[in-house]
Amino acid sequence: MKIFSPLYQWTMRWATHTAAPKVLAVLSFAESVFFPIPPDVLLAPMVLSKPENAWRLAMITTLASVVGGVLGYLLGFWLFEPVIKPLLIEFNYMDKFQHAMDWFADYGVWVVFLAGFSPIPYKVFTLSAGFLQMMFLPFLLASAIGRGMRFYLVAGLIKAGGEKMEAKLRNSVDIIGWAVVFAAIALYFILR
Repeated sequence: MKIFSPLYQWTMRWATHTAAPKVLAVLSFAESVFFPIPPDVLLAPMVLSKPENAWRLAMITTLASVVGGVLGYLLGFWLFEPVIKPLLIEFNYMDKFQHAMDWFADYGVWVVFLAGFSPIPYKVFTLSAGFLQMMFLPFLLASAIGRGMRFYLVAGLIKAGGEKMEAKLRNSVDIIGWAVVFAAIALYFILR
């Protein structure tokens, strides 16, 4: 069943829209605070559709993400008990938050860099850093370097792949889509 091909075509058309960079910035900002979808899912098709804008798009993603991380830090710093903790409990994120706290105890500022670069939920670490009242400048530098490395790497790899990568992706998007769905289901049952 080819349900991912039309979605891919729609995404590629949308990625060329004049408002797409603004939406990318909003998504990047929101993901650093509360939103579950990483900005890579919009950054990638935007770079595929306009590879000449790869570095500008990576910069927009990085800056917006770091600004969102600063908001997450401030929320954790000032509003953890009255606002953030009840939300973490409501959305079943308290175990992830506690795990982040343990990592902070062991690795300090390096955790922010790791969370910024990897698929680990960065938002949990921005809130944790604020709650722990981590020094702001090291937090900001680790966030900027980690997020920047991630988004520039994504943009660079996709730009390097260019039209050949886009053609291969277009031809195999349904296979990739279903593989991700089955992998997610399998992972759910394994981790359950």
